[in-house]
Amino acid sequence: MQPTQPLPPLGAIWSAAATTFRLWATAPHRVQLVLGGRAAPLAMQPDPGLPGLWALDVPDIPEGTRYGYLLDGEGPYPDPCSRFQPDGVHALSAVVAPGRYRWSDDGWPGLTMDGLAIYELHIGAFTPAGTFAAAIERLDHLRDLGVTAIELMPVADFPGTRNWGYDGVALYAPARVYGTPDDLRRLVDAAHARGLGVILDVVYNHLGPDGNYLRLFSPDYFTDRYRTPWGDALNYDGSDSHATREYVLQNATMWIREYHIDGLRLDATHAIYDSSSRHIVAEIAARARAAADGRRIVVIAENETNDTRLIRPVADGGYGLDGVWADDFHHAVHTALTGENEGYYADYDGSPEAIAATVQGGFLYQGQPSPRTGRPRGTLVTDEPGTAFVFCLQNHDQIGNRAFGERLTALAPPDAVRAATALLLCAPETPLLFMGEEFAASAPFLYFTNHNPELGRLVTAGRRNEFSAFSQFRDPALRARIPDPQAVETFLRSKLDWHEAERNAGMLRLHRDLLALRHADPVLSRSGRAETRAAACGPQAVVVLRQTEDDVRLLLCNLGEAAPLTLETPWMMAIAMPLRILLSTADPAYRLPEEAAGTHMPASAVIDLHNFTLPARTALLLARAG
Repeated sequence: MQPTQPLPPLGAIWSAAATTFRLWATAPHRVQLVLGGRAAPLAMQPDPGLPGLWALDVPDIPEGTRYGYLLDGEGPYPDPCSRFQPDGVHALSAVVAPGRYRWSDDGWPGLTMDGLAIYELHIGAFTPAGTFAAAIERLDHLRDLGVTAIELMPVADFPGTRNWGYDGVALYAPARVYGTPDDLRRLVDAAHARGLGVILDVVYNHLGPDGNYLRLFSPDYFTDRYRTPWGDALNYDGSDSHATREYVLQNATMWIREYHIDGLRLDATHAIYDSSSRHIVAEIAARARAAADGRRIVVIAENETNDTRLIRPVADGGYGLDGVWADDFHHAVHTALTGENEGYYADYDGSPEAIAATVQGGFLYQGQPSPRTGRPRGTLVTDEPGTAFVFCLQNHDQIGNRAFGERLTALAPPDAVRAATALLLCAPETPLLFMGEEFAASAPFLYFTNHNPELGRLVTAGRRNEFSAFSQFRDPALRARIPDPQAVETFLRSKLDWHEAERNAGMLRLHRDLLALRHADPVLSRSGRAETRAAACGPQAVVVLRQTEDDVRLLLCNLGEAAPLTLETPWMMAIAMPLRILLSTADPAYRLPEEAAGTHMPASAVIDLHNFTLPARTALLLARAG
């Protein structure tokens, strides 16, 4: 019979008096602890009450001591719950003393979805140095930008020296190429000092293929009942799944407790398979909140099936999460801006009706058939708040999973991107920006790895072959031009050039102004999805009404050529009063240096919606005149 209570803490649990080494391993009959500087291994003691659990208390262990485990005499292997792998994921683990760090964030309240504006970044590509310490130097920029939280792509250690992080194998150990565990703590501490929360992307649907030693400790960590696109699924619902669940649950709580992380972004929850009475995703959220000990945290899911169960309360049969990535907005707007319609974009026509329905509904697909697959997609959105849906124009997936990693500003005119930015930041949903988006970064974000040569060759070939279904890459010679993930140049090209923040100051100014309005404007900061109406108002134009009891804001967003404004719905007719311009994305102050002058109506100009032509590729934020 499986244990039903949480297991005691796994890993090397340090204290000044003694370090407790605790391990779950059902495969070996004998487990020995190897300590750096000690000639003879020490026998681990099995727990008679919990078969598979081994433990040993060792006094006077200095922080940084290397250790590993012999399994029936083979090894030593790193600890599955190692807090640090200073010499790489194949080497010995290191003892870490998290309690020695002196935090300075006692007054930090944590995060909620209300008012949240997220900035996603990859530590290795965010700065030239690519470290936790170097990221601290850019926090003032992010505070001044107006975002309220940074979201770190996965930092769990991986093989080699560069990786997106989704091939992590040492889930408890911050990647040594980014710095030490205390360097990550300093980054979180420094963010809190500037009023910024920190969300961490975590991967609980699979582990990477290189450096994954879990099977040597127990075959029960994985299952062959399910299969993910990236490898074997973790065993969350089999007869011997309790330790796997604890492995993940303790990992989630570690980030909250030992690193003061303010939220988790759960990668690809649609590929986390669990038929248990309590889904592991719901349990992660509950255990993470308990670990926060009163501090507010958020738990956000990535989920391609548009499943509202994730964000419904547990009492209503949901999983109790705070938010979900809602990619329909990205796909609908991207299609409108670029005309791309292959792959998953085949489900989107880029019409203003589709964009408006997504803004008003959170999801576009709420159970209707997908044109691409013919199968129903999504679930019905009811009273879920707008803040529970995370919208973006760019993120690591949508840029990095393109063959050449192009950003949106390389695919669409800058004025159209500015108009779409206003739509993103004036919608009631939670916005997410991808690093460099705020200053129209030109660096691509490419897929990069640093696997061993044999695996690396397979990754390179697989990366290029996955694009063979796209018309532009059916020629093998064209696919050969796709950047090699294993090449160091692929990684270096993905790093931000921070000089562009000054060169493209106009785009940065637009983001700052829109985020300032989002936080301070009496309507944009208060009204939600229930108080929002959206509709098409031209061939490529959308109107979004945000309202409170006392006031209204109207966003006219035209992604195409100039066209007469059409007022077709009763609520649009009802607000067709003289309106003044609060912000125009055509303002010369927002242009890039290479752009020619265009049509611009100054702020405070009054317009009459009954006889108005929408300027080309422009968004106008309007308020009542007078």
